[in-house]
Parts: sequence; C-alpha cells; structure tokens
Amino acid sequence: MGMVSFISTIPSLLPLPAPATTSPAISRYPIPSSKICCKIEADNDSEDQFGRRDILKCFGATIGMEIIASSSSFVKEANAADLIQRRQRSEFQSSIKNTLYTAIKENQYLIPSLLTLALNDIMTYDKATKSGGPNGSIRFSSEINRPENKVLTAALYLLDDAKKEIDSYSKGGPVSYADLIQCAAQSAVKSTFLASAIRKCGGNEEKGNLLYTAYGSNGQWGLFDRQFGRSDAPDADPEGRVPQWEKASVQEMKDKFAAVGFGPRQLAVMSAFLGPDQLATEALLAADPAVAPWVTKYQRSRETVSETDYEVDLITALTKMSSLGQQIDYEAYTYPVQRVDLSKLKL
Repeated sequence: MGMVSFISTIPSLLPLPAPATTSPAISRYPIPSSKICCKIEADNDSEDQFGRRDILKCFGATIGMEIIASSSSFVKEANAADLIQRRQRSEFQSSIKNTLYTAIKENQYLIPSLLTLALNDIMTYDKATKSGGPNGSIRFSSEINRPENKVLTAALYLLDDAKKEIDSYSKGGPVSYADLIQCAAQSAVKSTFLASAIRKCGGNEEKGNLLYTAYGSNGQWGLFDRQFGRSDAPDADPEGRVPQWEKASVQEMKDKFAAVGFGPRQLAVMSAFLGPDQLATEALLAADPAVAPWVTKYQRSRETVSETDYEVDLITALTKMSSLGQQIDYEAYTYPVQRVDLSKLKL
C-alpha cells in the first residue's frame, strides 16, 4: 500500500446540544444554625479537670460551625457561577468551531497554511526569557511579512474574516487571535482525519463520518479545549526565532524543536505543519536516524482504519505546544447573567 499523507478535508465540528441548566442541588443534610454550649463545673477532686485548652477548643468548634453554616449559600452560588461560566465558554467555542467549519470547507486549499500559521506563531517561544509563543503576534504586518511567514497571508486573511463574524455574536468580548489561530489549526486537523475516514469508505461521506466517530480520537481534545483564554501580544515577536521550514535542514528543525522543549518524535508527528507537501517533508526527515523510526511509525498508522497512534500523538503534541509561555485566562469570554427578580413576576 502507498504512503498516506495528511490531506485536508472538513470535520464534523457541529457542537453537541448543550445540557440544560439546573439549579444547584440543595443539601439533604443542611447544617443547622445552632449554639454549642460547654458546661464547665469545677471539681477539685477530679483528675480530669476542664482546662483552658479545652475551653478554647469549644469556642473554636462553635465559631467553625457558625462559619460553615453561614458559608453554605456562598459555596452554592460560587459553584453555580462556575458552571455558568463553563457553559458560556463551551457554547462560544462551539460557535467558533461552526464558523471555522464553514470557512475551511469553502477554502480547503488553505489548510496547510493554517497549520503552518499556528506552528510559526508557536515557534517564537523562547524558553530562556519565557517570551513569545502562541500569542497571536503573527497577525502584525511586520511579522507576517517575514520570509518564513509571507506565504501564510491568505490564511491570516481567512481568519481576519472569521474573526469579524465571531466577534459580531460574542457576548464575552472579541476572540483573541492567539486563540483563533490555534482553534483554526485544531479544525484543520480534525477535517483531515475526517477526510481520511471518508476516503477509506470509498468517498461515502455518511460512512466516513460514522467511521471517524467510531474509531477517531476526538475525545483526546479535552485539554486543548480547556486551554481557551490566550492573550494577544501587543507587538510582533523578535525576528530570527522561526526557520524557513522548506529551506531548513533536518538538524536545524531538530534544534528548533529542542529549543522549545520537544524532540524527534514531535518533529515527525508535526510534519504536516512544516509545509504543503507532507510526504516530501517526511522523506527529508526519514534521512535522519533519530527521526526516521517515528516517521515510519506514523506513516504506518495512517494506513490503518483508526490511525490511533498518529492522531493521538499529534493531538498531544499540538495541545502542549499551543500553550507554551501562555497564562490561560479561564474566565475569558464569560459575561454576567442578568438576575431575575422573582418578586416582580406576575403569576
């Protein structure tokens, strides 16, 4: 069987129906608000006298019980607020995926560029200074026009248009380019695995969707989805941190991956991010004895029905790389919910 490359198509990115919001459960065993009394009687004949430490323990228990009883409503409100925020972020992510699904489906030829755009935004990370990384700095003209990025402008324009649509329906503020670029890479990766499943079903989209749902590793994206809340850099990142992949030697690629904390395994699994011709890139990588075994492993995995080894390792590598140097704001894109004054309702 011939080698199978990581070829682009469109994934099923439609979100699952959001679960119905339920009110916080009320404890079946509420802590009563009551007083705790300690009866202290002097008994000079007894060896077990009630000392000062015992008195302090009683007072401590009293205060602790009162605090617990008074804070139970606060805990319930905090839990409810957390659930609301998580749902808001999840719904916003689903909407972003819908927008990207449509954009990528209509411009499949840009998938290799979307992957490289995400990688090049990541590869500005510098371990020594903890600067750069997937911070959206590649959006600046001074950075996108660099030799390693200039072929990626069409992909960035696609995301510019997608961002306008996303920001128009966002309730929690505009989406950052840092998040959008990485989410677009995720969508492109998913689309490619779905395309592979459809090809293995003779081009039947319905059967391909079923195959991808049954054997794909879609559930491995959980951590990636939680890393949603990257901040945009205010300026372009320094030059000279990202090589021109199509001109770089394998050693230069290995050195760059090592500089951000990754090795030959991640270099091999990310081969589709290194240029438009994955097979040509892998042929180059296979000449290196440290990378060659991984290239062979992933090529063989792509020939299987599930592609599990390749897909899981690719998701794992992208998840780790897409958060390098970033402080994730887990409250990003949330918004206050207007409370209903029940006393004003007319029943």
